[in-house]
Amino acid sequence: MQAVYLTGYGGLECLRVVDDAPVPVPAAGEVLIRVGACGINNTDLWTREGAYGEGEKAAWMGQDFSFPRIQGLDAVGRVVGVGSDLDRHRLGQRVMVNPCLYADGGDGLAGLQVVGSERDGGFAQFVCVPGGNALTIHSPCSDAELATFMTPYMTAEHMLRRSGVSAGERVLVTGASGGVGSALVQLALLRGAEVVAVSSLAKVSAVRALGAHTVIAREQGDYRASLVAQGVTAQLDVVADIVAGDQVAQCLDLLGHGGRYVTAGAVAGPMVRVDWRRLYLRQLSFFGVTMGTTADAQVVVEHIEAGRLRPLLAGSFPLEDIARAQQVFATRSHVGSWVLLPTTG
Repeated sequence: MQAVYLTGYGGLECLRVVDDAPVPVPAAGEVLIRVGACGINNTDLWTREGAYGEGEKAAWMGQDFSFPRIQGLDAVGRVVGVGSDLDRHRLGQRVMVNPCLYADGGDGLAGLQVVGSERDGGFAQFVCVPGGNALTIHSPCSDAELATFMTPYMTAEHMLRRSGVSAGERVLVTGASGGVGSALVQLALLRGAEVVAVSSLAKVSAVRALGAHTVIAREQGDYRASLVAQGVTAQLDVVADIVAGDQVAQCLDLLGHGGRYVTAGAVAGPMVRVDWRRLYLRQLSFFGVTMGTTADAQVVVEHIEAGRLRPLLAGSFPLEDIARAQQVFATRSHVGSWVLLPTTG
C-alpha cells in the first residue's frame, strides 16, 4: 500500500513515501480502515522535529517512539476488515478515528498513547485501530471535510468542559483561525457563551463569519484597548489559549476575579513570563488539557451528524505531497485544517 514513513527526527527529508508498505492485519478487537482522508496536525510536525520533551529529542508525551512510523491522527474512511472476534456487521461502516489510546482500557489521559505516534496512523491507504476508536459517522460531509474535525474539536470540547464554560459567560479564544481555535469558537457558541476571538488581521473576517461576537486583531498588540474600542469593558470569565508565548500576561489581565485559564498548546512558544500575584490575588483557576475523552469525541460526532459544526477545510494534498503540505501548514496562513488524500485503489 501507499504510505509515508517517518524515518527519524529532523526535517522534511525524514518523510519517505513508499508504495510497497504492507497492509496491516487487524488483530483481535481491531478494524481495518481504507483511508479516504487524514488530517494534518501540529503533533505530526512536532513529533517529526523531536519537539516534545525537555532539552532532548522526544516524541509525544516523552514516551518511547520507534522508527519507521506512519503518522496521521485524524483518519476517515470505511471499515474493510475486522479482527476475528468482531462482528462483521462493521464492514462497510463509514468511520472517524478517535486517535486516543487510553490507559487502563478506560478514559485515562495519564499515560495516553496516540494513533500515528505510538502505533501506525492514517498517512497511508489503510490503518488498523481498536474497534472502539473507529466511530461510526453519518454525514453528508466529504471524507476530507470530516478529517478536519476529530483531534482539534475533541481537544476544544475537552478544554471547554474542563473549564466549565456555560451560557452567558465571556470566553476569549486565542489562535481562533486554526484547527483548535476555530473549533473553540464554534463549540463555545453552542454552549451559549459570548466569544471574543484573537486572530491575525488577515483572518478577522473569516473568524467573524464563524460567529465570534468580538474579534481582536493580534497585530494591534493591546488586547484590552481593542476590546474597549469595540465596546467590551467587562472582565472575561475564561481564556481558552492554544498560543501561549508573550501574550499570556495580557490574557491573564483580562480575567475577572475567579476566572479560569485553560490551555492546550504553545504555538508561540512554551516559555512565558507572568506576574504570579495575579494568580492568587484574583483566585484564578488553571487547566492543562491534552486531547479528550471518549465522551468528548462522541460529542463531536453528534454535533457533526446534527449539522451544528461547520467543516473548515483549508485544502487538501495528495499523500505523496506530504512534504509540501507540511510546509504550507507550517506557514499558518490558512483558516481551518489541511488534509492528505491517499491514492485510491
